[in-house]
Amino acid sequence: MVAGLVIIGIVVLILLWVIAAYNGLVKKRIATEEGFSTMDVYLKKRFDLIPNLVETVKGYAKHESETLQAVIAGRGGNYGSMSDAEKIETGEKLSRIIPNILALAEQYPDLKANQNFMQLSGELSSLENDIANARKYYNGTVKNYNMACQTVPSNIIASIFNFQTKRMFEVSDEAQRENVKVSF
Repeated sequence: MVAGLVIIGIVVLILLWVIAAYNGLVKKRIATEEGFSTMDVYLKKRFDLIPNLVETVKGYAKHESETLQAVIAGRGGNYGSMSDAEKIETGEKLSRIIPNILALAEQYPDLKANQNFMQLSGELSSLENDIANARKYYNGTVKNYNMACQTVPSNIIASIFNFQTKRMFEVSDEAQRENVKVSF
């Protein structure tokens, strides 16, 4: 009789642990999705801002079409139809290209004084700060989620219920790690 109660008690404790571990993983996964959604809003705003900035620069830098073509190509596609991985990849590409647009502005004093360019550049600068903060938050939630998926004992529940680790939003090359010189 006592042995039966002990076994039932152990089974109940294991069941409670499974439920708690599962719910913890779900909460962490939802936090990463929320973090991505926040970052996604800023990436979309930047994605939509870039054509306006490029058009403004085009008027002053007609012979710089190669750089501007790279920006448009890097932007490519319809943002709404991209997967999360494609959005991250496009965001990384644009982060590498934006300094080229700003460098072009340095070569054209009239462009730097253009009200439209100044406004768009200010918006871009603000968006870059928002994106950096959103990346930081997203990467923190991904770190917590991935640790839960990969560490014992929650990794057991993660593998049983097919919780997959998520990709962090990382700076992919050394040029992007350098400070962007923006002066007006």
